[in-house]
Amino acid sequence: MPKIVRFHGYGGPEVLKIEEVEVAPPGAGEVTLQVKALGLNRAESMFRSGQYVEEGEFPARLGYEAAGVVSALGSGVTGLKVGDAVSLIPPLSITRWGTYGEVATVPAASLVKHPASLGWSEAAAVWMQYVTAWGALIEIAKLGAGDTVIV
Repeated sequence: MPKIVRFHGYGGPEVLKIEEVEVAPPGAGEVTLQVKALGLNRAESMFRSGQYVEEGEFPARLGYEAAGVVSALGSGVTGLKVGDAVSLIPPLSITRWGTYGEVATVPAASLVKHPASLGWSEAAAVWMQYVTAWGALIEIAKLGAGDTVIV
């Protein structure tokens, strides 16, 4: 059985446990990912401590960011195949999908193939910042063509 990081109640890092867990096969629209690298971010520590926009369903998993190799496809998945190197664009729910572990089940629609020239760590770390910036600038601030941003 793969090793998965889970927690059974809110708290600091001490609540995290490495457990051997049976991972169900991917459901419709999902894939199984053999995780090669994962990202750590503030949203996950907020989720673990009970301060996030979603509530945990215990035992809970962590992880929005990952890169790895597709090892199984659920029904209805197209455009991916077993063996593809992919990056995970953070899915909408940290409660439903978590990536801290050797294996993760993730939504196929949130995966992007990446070139061999991109290392696993870079592939895992690139998307959260992009999604955060896009959400703040495009979704919330409504920036568009001709607008300027100073960073």
